[in-house]
Amino acid sequence: MLDRCKMMAFLATRDGRRARAFYETTLGFTVLSDDGFALALDANGTVVRIQKVDSFDAHPFTALGWEVPDIDRAVEQLAAAGVAFEHFGGLDQNDRGVWRSPSGARVAWFKDPDGNTLGLGSQ
Repeated sequence: MLDRCKMMAFLATRDGRRARAFYETTLGFTVLSDDGFALALDANGTVVRIQKVDSFDAHPFTALGWEVPDIDRAVEQLAAAGVAFEHFGGLDQNDRGVWRSPSGARVAWFKDPDGNTLGLGSQ
């Protein structure tokens, strides 16, 4: 049944203003709504609802990711906007933080202001 429904994504933030600035200005998403409970964004047709909470611990794994046509260009553009890419021990990442997986996919990770890990991937 759910395979025919649109998926939506959820994250959490401790600071709605800071999250809005990052997702709207840095990443370029359109704000659908912003109230005392959540910030809702349009991420290319997928709703991302960022719940406003008093406290939470960010997961140590990727919470959201995007398939990009050119990961080097995407990393360059985000870095120019002030995004810092993560480097993980045990992964052979280049100086910009891009890793080539065993399948050949290229992946890079960064964090939002609340520490949610976000990822980029390309074939």
